[in-house]
Amino acid sequence: MHTLWRIFAGFFKWSWRLLNFIRELVLNLFFIFLVLVGVGIWMQFSSLTSDTNRPAERGALLLDITGVVVDKPSVNNKLGMLSRQLFGASSDRLQENSLFDIVDAIRQAKGDANITGIVLDLKNFAGADQPSMRYIGKALQEFRASGKPVYARGASYSQGQYLLASFANKIWLSPQGVVDMHGFATNGMYYKSLLEKLKVNTHVFRVGTYKSAVEPFIRDDMSDAAREADGRWIGELWGNYLDTIAANRKIPASQVFPGAQGLLTQLTALKGDTAQYALKNKLVDELATSDVVDQALGKQFGWDNKQKTYKATSIYDYSVKPAPQQGGAIAVILASGAIMDGEDSAGNMGGDTTAARIREARLDPNVKAIVLRVNSPGGSVSASEVIREELAAAKAQGKPIVVSMGGMAASGGYWISTPANYIVASPSTLTGSIGIFGVITTLEESLKSVGVNTDGVATSPLADVSSTKALPPEVQQMMQLSIESGYQRFINLVAKSRNKTPEQIDQIAQGHVWTGQDAKKNGLVDSLGDFDDAVNKAAELAKLKQWHLKFQLDEPGLFDQLLNQMGASVQASLPDALQAYLPAPLAQATSELKAQGDKWQSLNDPQNRYALCLTCGDVK
Repeated sequence: MHTLWRIFAGFFKWSWRLLNFIRELVLNLFFIFLVLVGVGIWMQFSSLTSDTNRPAERGALLLDITGVVVDKPSVNNKLGMLSRQLFGASSDRLQENSLFDIVDAIRQAKGDANITGIVLDLKNFAGADQPSMRYIGKALQEFRASGKPVYARGASYSQGQYLLASFANKIWLSPQGVVDMHGFATNGMYYKSLLEKLKVNTHVFRVGTYKSAVEPFIRDDMSDAAREADGRWIGELWGNYLDTIAANRKIPASQVFPGAQGLLTQLTALKGDTAQYALKNKLVDELATSDVVDQALGKQFGWDNKQKTYKATSIYDYSVKPAPQQGGAIAVILASGAIMDGEDSAGNMGGDTTAARIREARLDPNVKAIVLRVNSPGGSVSASEVIREELAAAKAQGKPIVVSMGGMAASGGYWISTPANYIVASPSTLTGSIGIFGVITTLEESLKSVGVNTDGVATSPLADVSSTKALPPEVQQMMQLSIESGYQRFINLVAKSRNKTPEQIDQIAQGHVWTGQDAKKNGLVDSLGDFDDAVNKAAELAKLKQWHLKFQLDEPGLFDQLLNQMGASVQASLPDALQAYLPAPLAQATSELKAQGDKWQSLNDPQNRYALCLTCGDVK
């Protein structure tokens, strides 16, 4: 028995030692792997840093924009390049590019002797709002005016890609390609019937005939008022789009897009040849294969025998020198994304974070004026007021405030604009949407249907609020009073800032969305223009003959940015991998439903009051 025990003990002893050895080996190998990854990241980052200090080689500046263009990217461009090298291209479609970095690069290239032209290769460009693309287009026109050519090439062009391409001297299209011109549309999901089937009670509180953000909860289709309002502004956006391309291509707007029936008639005559259609209607200048285009660009810019392509420097590799720090500073504060309480998060603007940036500019004696760049559909009333109060304090100290409206400055985005001395909007900006709503859902009927009930005691009906119980009538009345009070404050703020009566503002408010050109007619903005016009106005109000821009940004650390990019890569690949097993219509519906759910989940106003335009960012 003793011998048998020794055999068993010996077996477990050596097994334990073997397990310890394997554990230590795995941990050591993992540690060595982490060290190697860290060294690799450091070397790649050092290489990127040193590369940006080298002048561009003589040739073209290649605008190979990947992803979307926004005012304020979550991750800077240098880290975006590093992430693509480390984690592959799966995160490209989520990549965000700074509008101002792109424009600065084009403007520097205009005077750079090594840059002899620009090539737009937009196959990976996912889009941007119209004001942003027109601002890039303005920089491209300045570049062309210097005598340097701009070329666009593509196998096909989406509507967004083609808007940028239309600013080129010459546009190439593949003989099998298409310029996908079809118009704009908005589509939202309505789930009143679904909520009824789930026995979810939705309590909606709103002010504004056109405040359609809550309609998905209370309807199964779009109301007539919302249809009329959305149809008007989306029609104006489409008209602005066609007019811009018509001016660039020097053809009538009716030739850019002859309507669905006109398009079908012409395509039928051409036996469905979309490339010939684009050429015949002067949407493009030449049909050519990729090889022919490469040869033409090689003759223009020189041929790189090593890379086997024409000589060009990608915009991601092009080093932009900082502007000289002359004269007084004009602080630029980027108010981008939905307005939420607290700190900034990916895609959202934190009220506390934005207010802190304004306060920093307000207390900086070198800052002589502030430009607030607004690109937001609105959001939390509480957070909007925190930002507005800080701007009002800066204005009270004598610092001029100029608002530059981007693609959207609606609802809460307009709320935070009210302290401005002057407001500049693009003709295609979506603004207004002056209205407030609140939504509270309760699940008492859903729970009751499965045998779950909630009961208890409370010192007053106001304390007895729970998602598992019916909303007390007193709470509903207080909520509606709070919404009406917030709306009244909203129109009073607008009336005071625009030198109008509350009654006059109420007539153009009611949640009505306006384009920039209509907002100008209604007195909600002072002039139509772009970011440059806003900066020049700020300098004029501050009486500055010389100035420099100071972007108030909190740069995240290297480690934080790498984690964000790793998360983006995983987020980019995983949903598609799962959706690949779903039928296409179901996958699209799932994606859209998730997107709408994410919007509602991010709302965090402490009083459940929102000044938000949900449809403003859903144009496709």
